[in-house]
Amino acid sequence: MTVVQPRPSLTADMADKTPKESDAPFATRIDPAKEGLSSEQMHFIQQVERAQWKKKTHLLRGRNAVTGLAIGALVLGIYGYTFYSVSQEKIMDEIDEEAKRARMQGPSTGAN
Repeated sequence: MTVVQPRPSLTADMADKTPKESDAPFATRIDPAKEGLSSEQMHFIQQVERAQWKKKTHLLRGRNAVTGLAIGALVLGIYGYTFYSVSQEKIMDEIDEEAKRARMQGPSTGAN
């Protein structure tokens, strides 16, 4: 008989904001302000960060443009539909026609 162990919840792992220490030197996080880095190393870090930002902003610009176009199309669609539906309404014309008919028939009071 096999005993099934419950899986640990992922929310507990995700809630832990502190990065876990790694044995791999290329994956450890460092604080450049606290570490004794040379100016060449700081310059290299800044170059890498700048390249990552350029890559991210290029992708975000495309997504923002698509989102903006979608929102604009939605707004124009609602605007156009509103004009179309208002032009279909004949309520004011019907009220005007009823008022004309009432004037033509004259007053319906017994005073005349």
